[in-house]
Amino acid sequence: MKLRLERMHPSDLDERIVRFYENRDGHLRYFSGSGHSFSREDLLRDIEMGEQNQNVFYYMIMDEDTPIGTVKIGPIDKRNMTSDLVTLIGDRAYAGRGLGAEAVRLGTEIAFERHGIRRLHTGAYAENEASIRAYVKAGWFIECRMREFYFVGGKPMDRVALACLNPRWSEADPG
Repeated sequence: MKLRLERMHPSDLDERIVRFYENRDGHLRYFSGSGHSFSREDLLRDIEMGEQNQNVFYYMIMDEDTPIGTVKIGPIDKRNMTSDLVTLIGDRAYAGRGLGAEAVRLGTEIAFERHGIRRLHTGAYAENEASIRAYVKAGWFIECRMREFYFVGGKPMDRVALACLNPRWSEADPG
């Protein structure tokens, strides 16, 4: 399966994509620190404010003509040219099929080439091993493990911090 990313605009935010961000089935348990669902209004506000400020950009992960998830680049720190990169395979029929690494790779490429990002970063719940593997497979490295960063189900959980450096900006070798 060959995935591609398409820039998401407010008009693309249909019910299918909004359902990606519903947490009725626990699919988002590792997606956000709060674990809550996101409404259409939440997403629309984030997309519009990001466009207005030119610091947050959403892309749809496409399988042919079907959106199956999203990649969010931002917020971009324009002074340091750094950004978060968050991926979500939101269509449950595509989850668990190993597509995350390709989505991360495509998002990384766009962040570096289109948005001029120097350094990308993200964090993952330590128990979310599939996400960590996807980022590493896409060329990212584990930067550190932040002990007991999250509090999940009444228990502390570590956060794994991952990063990727744009080779055009840095000669650093993460080892």
